[in-house]
Amino acid sequence: MNNKDFISELSQRTGYNLQDTQKMVDSIVSAMGDGFQEGESLTIPYFGMFEIKKKMERVVVNPGSQQRMLVPPKLVLSFKPHVVWKRHISSIELSEEGGEE
Repeated sequence: MNNKDFISELSQRTGYNLQDTQKMVDSIVSAMGDGFQEGESLTIPYFGMFEIKKKMERVVVNPGSQQRMLVPPKLVLSFKPHVVWKRHISSIELSEEGGEE
């Protein structure tokens, strides 16, 4: 689903016009981004949790030259889906795999 499809679907479900729905989504994403910039996590009930995690520095090896390089630590945004969505996604993957054979 692309952004246009998402806004259209959300607009139909909420009863708002497309422009108002786009503004609402933009505002939500902007507020989430502001929170992430401050290092805050965000939990959306029955959906999941977004949080900032620190990846430690590590040594990697270039497979071609065998040169070792130090990768500095960095902050990454991670998402942990709610257990209900994990189960739902697992059941979809299993049923799709069975249908393709």
